[in-house]
Amino acid sequence: MLSNNETQFDCYACHGKDQALQPWAYTPRPLGEDDVEIAISHCGICGSDIHTLDSGWGATKYPVVVGHEIIGKVVDKGPRVSGLEIGDRVGVGPQVFACLKSDCKACSTGNDATCTKYVGAYNGTYADGAKSYGGYSKGVRVLSHYAFKIPDVIDSAEAAPILCAGVTVFTPMRRHGVKEGHRVGVVGIGGLGHLALQYAKALGAEVTAISTSTNKKAEAHKLGATHFVNLRDDADMKAASRSLDYLFITSNATDAPYDKYASLLDVFGKIILLAAPEDNIKISPFSLIPKNITLAGSIIGSIEDQKATLEFSAKHNIRPIIEKLPMEKVNEGLQHVRDGKVRYRVVLEN
Repeated sequence: MLSNNETQFDCYACHGKDQALQPWAYTPRPLGEDDVEIAISHCGICGSDIHTLDSGWGATKYPVVVGHEIIGKVVDKGPRVSGLEIGDRVGVGPQVFACLKSDCKACSTGNDATCTKYVGAYNGTYADGAKSYGGYSKGVRVLSHYAFKIPDVIDSAEAAPILCAGVTVFTPMRRHGVKEGHRVGVVGIGGLGHLALQYAKALGAEVTAISTSTNKKAEAHKLGATHFVNLRDDADMKAASRSLDYLFITSNATDAPYDKYASLLDVFGKIILLAAPEDNIKISPFSLIPKNITLAGSIIGSIEDQKATLEFSAKHNIRPIIEKLPMEKVNEGLQHVRDGKVRYRVVLEN
């Protein structure tokens, strides 16, 4: 193992908006007492990566190394790390640091994903001013609490998307208490949505897949949907009116028809936003008020949520459908995602 000041991670970085990723190398932060260093074997491509590469959610701090669906093996660790050993296979999701202090309201209540000291896997800044760099790389260093052991029954390539897409959809279902007898709708049958169908089904819900075409109808049924609604079919929409208790929005589409979405919910139904398009939500108050509908958001998941998602996925055989590419074809993979051709997640391999 190289000493801290000698280590460099080879990676693929974007140096500006609308630029292709290029081979690059950076010197990571010194390995802290509570940190682990991970040799990366796999990293999924997430929609968040593209928003960040494009400065779609605000100004990106270039050069940026994206990727927050990371799988690899622990190759070094700080002296205070417990529960992880050299050689352990672990995953890292969108978060790599929180204060985890007892006087932090977020961290002390198991909501560390909302900690004010939050640092994301990439495009983030630590308190010492160092930048965080993500998983399109040979290696990464993170706080050990955010490196999660991967169950033996889950393949590394399939585990990668669970660390972001999986936890993003399972966490709100778990927290809102989705269970047998509930009627759950999922808007968007993509990287998040195809997993949401599986989790909702495994929780015992009656599941409805919702899309703007019937292209994925057969696959949606195979993934756990009992019903399918085409948003552009008036007959479908009329038949599905007031048919849902929960509606999970996983689609990244701009100018989305939230009034149509609300029409699908029964009294006291909940719309839960999991995707973040680059425009503002537009919805009439009269789509919400008369039926006492709640409009809520959900951000990734806590340390415990990550562990619960991996455990549930292993127990119920929930897996993403993936396409694998070598890391050096990262630009090809990104273009594939931009073109909407992926079924349903691209995973890069070192």
